[in-house]
Parts: sequence; C-alpha cells; structure tokens
Amino acid sequence: MPGKANAPKSGNELREQVINLANSLGLEAKREVKAARRLWGAARSIDVVVTDKNSGKRLGIECKYQSTPGSAEEKIFATVQDIAFWPIPGIVVISGEGFSENIKGYLMSTGKVIWYTELEDWLRLYFGL
Repeated sequence: MPGKANAPKSGNELREQVINLANSLGLEAKREVKAARRLWGAARSIDVVVTDKNSGKRLGIECKYQSTPGSAEEKIFATVQDIAFWPIPGIVVISGEGFSENIKGYLMSTGKVIWYTELEDWLRLYFGL
C-alpha cells in the first residue's frame, strides 16, 4: 500500500489523520458528531464530519482500522447500511493490513468505502477543490 510509512496504526490515529487531511485542504472537520440513532436504536455518532465552509457541503466519514484479521471488518457491513440513514452523505475510510481479500472486494464494490491512501483525491473531487 502506498504511503505505508505514514499509515495510521490505530482507529483513533486514522480518525486524527482524516481530520488533519481535511484541515490541510481548507475544510472544517469535527470529530464524534451526534446524529440521532443507529438502525438498532443505539445513539449514533459519526467519527468525522467534514464541511466546506464556502458551500456548506458536508460529508460524514466513519474510520475503520484493522491491523490483523478479525471481526472489525464484519462491523463494516452494518456501518455501510447505517450510512444510508444519515442526514448527510457519508463514506467509510479504511486502513490496515488485516482486511481479508474477500472483504476488500465487497467493500470497494459498495461505492461507500475507500482506502485512506485515496482519501485526498476523493475529497478533492467531492468538494471540487
């Protein structure tokens, strides 16, 4: 994966890198923004909400990191479904070597999941930067 030296090493670090990237592009980024309830009733908090102050356009970003094979990738299915019920558009940003080949294919096919290493290009396109 390109940019491996700067790759995040935890979910919290991934979230902070997403915030720093958004800020470096002149966007406003807020962490842990409350947004009603999840499908199963739990309180919903979006990891990062990015806003273009000029246009008011917003994007919610969930950050998922997995360093080794495990159950974190299974939780992304529910996250992708949950995004459909957000009051703003959203994506999931992933990082880490622990995602299985099968799940990588599925995640990319949703159109809602991208690798952290591709986020800058994605944000530039989405916000017209």
